[in-house]
Amino acid sequence: MATQQSRTLARFMMAPSVIVLLTWMIVPLALTLWFSFQNYNLLNPGMQSFAGLFNYEYFLTDPAFIQSIGNTLLLVGGVLVITVVGGIFLALLLDQPIFGQGIVRILVISPFFIMPPVAALIWKNMLMHPGYGIFARIAETFGQRPVDWFAQFPLFSIILIVAWQWLPFATLILLTALQSLSEEQKEAAEMDGANALSRFIYIILPHLARAITVVILIQTIFLLGIFAEVLVTTNGGPGYNSTNLAFLVYRTALLSFDVGGASAGGVIAVILANIVAIFLMRAVGKNLDA
Repeated sequence: MATQQSRTLARFMMAPSVIVLLTWMIVPLALTLWFSFQNYNLLNPGMQSFAGLFNYEYFLTDPAFIQSIGNTLLLVGGVLVITVVGGIFLALLLDQPIFGQGIVRILVISPFFIMPPVAALIWKNMLMHPGYGIFARIAETFGQRPVDWFAQFPLFSIILIVAWQWLPFATLILLTALQSLSEEQKEAAEMDGANALSRFIYIILPHLARAITVVILIQTIFLLGIFAEVLVTTNGGPGYNSTNLAFLVYRTALLSFDVGGASAGGVIAVILANIVAIFLMRAVGKNLDA
């Protein structure tokens, strides 16, 4: 009886926060669904009308949508490759007893604390600017012509910026997993004649499998919504060459003033993100159960 009363009291005390949380999520989602079925453009106030599935059909058949999906996949895949491979390398490096290890670790994780717009501005104006950027100076030193990164390689430039931001996260997760590996196991393999490459392939990498899966899951969920870096650096251009799905929704809503079309795009983006999240969660579950 006392246990039942305690559970009832706990649920009663949790109810306000749960209601606020659900309201915070459900109301915007409901409004987005409502506007996705409306012909609503901010340039024509008062002319709102029911459009059915027209907004979804328009958004899905727009050539920019297909290109934005491709750019989104390339962005997510490129960042994951760089952060996972780079994270493993840095984790192995930071796991060694080197001089100034604490300072090195602080320097490695520092990019993660920089806000995305600031990081994008740093790379755009200090590193990749074709006139006075550091990369341009290095190219001129070797007698090469500076590269206009955001004009010639817009998506690749954004991938580098985002990977630089997320590399510390991957490094920390992988370093934590690496430090849980038994030294006796590595010493036994070394005594049996296994070289450094064999120890990495057959001992270290399998031990890091779960951590790598977690890094891929968490980063993918966040990388699907990358927006600030695109806005600050390329504004989605040239053309739609660096437009991902999140920026396409923004462009439709605030540049074309098409609230109905942008809402349909937002719903589609949420559906696609949930499909990816469910797929990755199942992959993580299988990996953790193995």
